[in-house]
Amino acid sequence: MGGQYRITGDKYPRMRGRRRRGRLVLLVVASAAVLGLTGWGTLQLVDVFTGGGGRASAVGTKDCATPRSSPSPSARPLPEPGRITVNVLNATTRSGLAKQTADELKKRGFKIGDVGNAPEEYDKKVKGAGVLLGPTASLDTSLPVLATQLSGAERRTDAARKGAAVDLIIGDAFKELTKKADADKALTRLAEPSPAPTVKKGC
Repeated sequence: MGGQYRITGDKYPRMRGRRRRGRLVLLVVASAAVLGLTGWGTLQLVDVFTGGGGRASAVGTKDCATPRSSPSPSARPLPEPGRITVNVLNATTRSGLAKQTADELKKRGFKIGDVGNAPEEYDKKVKGAGVLLGPTASLDTSLPVLATQLSGAERRTDAARKGAAVDLIIGDAFKELTKKADADKALTRLAEPSPAPTVKKGC
């Protein structure tokens, strides 16, 4: 046997080297796959318990502060000046104020009713710029619109009052109506209030 199967040289056949190397490669690939799946699963769990991560939280925050574009269904629409009848009454000792004020209100689009002296309960008893008086229903409708024309006027309602007309009773501190440009701006703000934020459930 010695002569026929004799091995010469310094290179020897490696019968199992490739198999071991193949196993090593498979182990590395499998480990990488396991680590990748573990990391992905961890991220998914984090998203579930934190509400979707930073981006989701940012979107959720934005949705929670979405402006409400439509007014509340319970809000009453404000009447235009042309649909409001104003009685202009003078409670001061200065003559001509009622007519002068009524003429200016008419130019601004209001309907004018009675013009003259204030009744006894108000005559010479209004120390401020004036009193706006109307029926209970006018508190959130006609009176706010008329108030844009006389800054600082006191608003009052009378439950026993009939009709829809309102009174502008001129007081001792009255100098003139609000400047038309300022009154127009006040009317615009009154007619188009800023939208209120709508808060969604879960925010």
